[in-house]
Amino acid sequence: MRVLGIETSCDETAAAVVENGKTILSNIVATQIPFHAEFQGVVPEIASRKHTEWIYAVTKTALDEAGISPADVDGVAVTGEPGMLGSLLVGVNFAKAFAYMERLPFITVNHILGHLYASRLGETAPDYPFLGLLVSGGHSIICRADNFDAITVLGTTIDDAVGEAFDKTAKYYRLGYPGGAVIDKLAQDGDATAFRFPMPNLYKGEHRYDFSYSGLKTAVINQLDQFRVKQEPTTPADLAASFQKTAVDVLLRSLFRAVEDTGLTTVVAGGGVAANSYLRACLADRPDVHAIFPPLPLCGDNAAMIAGLGYQYLARGDRSALTAVASSRTQGFKKKYP
Repeated sequence: MRVLGIETSCDETAAAVVENGKTILSNIVATQIPFHAEFQGVVPEIASRKHTEWIYAVTKTALDEAGISPADVDGVAVTGEPGMLGSLLVGVNFAKAFAYMERLPFITVNHILGHLYASRLGETAPDYPFLGLLVSGGHSIICRADNFDAITVLGTTIDDAVGEAFDKTAKYYRLGYPGGAVIDKLAQDGDATAFRFPMPNLYKGEHRYDFSYSGLKTAVINQLDQFRVKQEPTTPADLAASFQKTAVDVLLRSLFRAVEDTGLTTVVAGGGVAANSYLRACLADRPDVHAIFPPLPLCGDNAAMIAGLGYQYLARGDRSALTAVASSRTQGFKKKYP
């Protein structure tokens, strides 16, 4: 079954064709970074307009690269939630129109579940159950995954997402855009011990696996000198390395608690922050954890993960009505506290 995937949840216009939920025949991502860079963040109105301008050409390119015509597509999957509503609506309405014209089965899928599925498009498909670490500009989640559509959220951020903390820090210090990639690259030449930033104390009860980034953002942006350790002059690379270390350590502290408590030692990462080199190195250094990452091109927003996930639903017989609507928020995830 060849599934056409459409992804427009934020600022990437993406289309892909995936066969049988595994084999990527094409994966086209048109980035809007140049249009948002001057604002150091995504402008929703610009994003939705660019999606409208680009979605047809991106989809045609995906079909051409896969070597197929619309008549060769067996189903259509599109991100329906969560994301920026204006952007989502462009993709959902385009996918519905495509499915209607070609008389194809149609399904809307969850963007977060798509990131968790991305690792199944790599060389190693993890067995269920496993722990998921979903980290991006909009989401920071630790979950137990029992199937492609069955996750239980164990922990999440109580305020800001980790990717947002990267972006806001980079924006404040004018390091560049997008912030996550810029800080990761800059940190390679920095001293991670130059600043000792605080970590939130979330240890007990319902917050055992949760994390927080508002305090770290405040420390880095408004109280920098209070956390200076290095007496000699510091560089932007030192700041980037110190911030990155703390931001990732916050994630890992909660994740390793979940590993110990659940006994699940396979960790599947997804989302833009899953490309972070320090996060990957730390997980690789843990002999008791089997960490699986998607290929780097599948860490950020892409349509291959949507097509792959959509195949699983369509093969099971699930369908969305052509009256389906987009939602800016995720619906229906279970939350379980220790």
